[in-house]
Amino acid sequence: MSARELVVLGTASQVPTRHRNHNGYLLRWDGEGILFDPGEGTQRQMLRAGVAAHDLNRICVTHFHGDHSLGLPGVIQGINLNRVPHSVTAHYPRSGQRFFDRLRYASAYHESVEIIEAPVDRDGDLVVTPAYTLRTHKLSHPVEAYGYRLVEPDGRRMLPERLAAHGIEGPDVGRIQREGVLGDVTLDDVSEPRYGQRFAFVMDTRLCDGVYALAEGCDMLVIESTFQDEDAELAEDSGHLTAGQAGRVAHEAGVRHLVLTHFSQRYSEPEVCERQARAAGFEGELTLAHDLQTVPVPKRR
Repeated sequence: MSARELVVLGTASQVPTRHRNHNGYLLRWDGEGILFDPGEGTQRQMLRAGVAAHDLNRICVTHFHGDHSLGLPGVIQGINLNRVPHSVTAHYPRSGQRFFDRLRYASAYHESVEIIEAPVDRDGDLVVTPAYTLRTHKLSHPVEAYGYRLVEPDGRRMLPERLAAHGIEGPDVGRIQREGVLGDVTLDDVSEPRYGQRFAFVMDTRLCDGVYALAEGCDMLVIESTFQDEDAELAEDSGHLTAGQAGRVAHEAGVRHLVLTHFSQRYSEPEVCERQARAAGFEGELTLAHDLQTVPVPKRR
């Protein structure tokens, strides 16, 4: 199986710091690359992280605040400058079409690659491919925002010892997979469920139903933790989550690997976010994201 991993390009919230670039996250998924929320400086961060324009197949923008979208001009022009040999699809809130248009054509350049605009205006499936379904749910932020969820289809894992016990080999293995039965042997007799992996990306939002819908049962949840718990009122007023809230969501949703990011520059010790997420009940694997880090998606359950 090809790599499934998150490449972290930037982890700051509204104001970048000396050590944290504006947002940017690339999900590598079996040879396909999905770029989430390219903030200012993303093109340079891609270079530093070894991510090429050719690696991009989709761009997913949660909303049109600058720290989540000001990198679009450079990324899109880089795709064209490098003559990427495939089309690239862009998802973003339909209500922000005017912002996307301005960012896409922020300066003069020659368009050599097809950018497919596929805006979002409701919850549900955006794309269904053999490898995954990309879904979206609306979030709660001062401007319209959507989170994204990638779900791999469930399948079956063939068990060699059971196949051998029933004398099934060669072309008959494919036949029982396709037809579900071979003589008096069923597919259940020689295989077991293989549950598809799940990934979610949740940025700027208050707690809402969409957050939980996106996070449910995820192998990896990338989620903002802009504020620490002592500033919960400020988080609510500005449409953000605290680290404790992110940890509680991950705990209640059964997340396996929690990636906290989008840290406010007001805090000098992001380790506090991990302690607060743990205190909220989350016991799984936890990563405090930092720029240019690569985080593998957990292996199948």
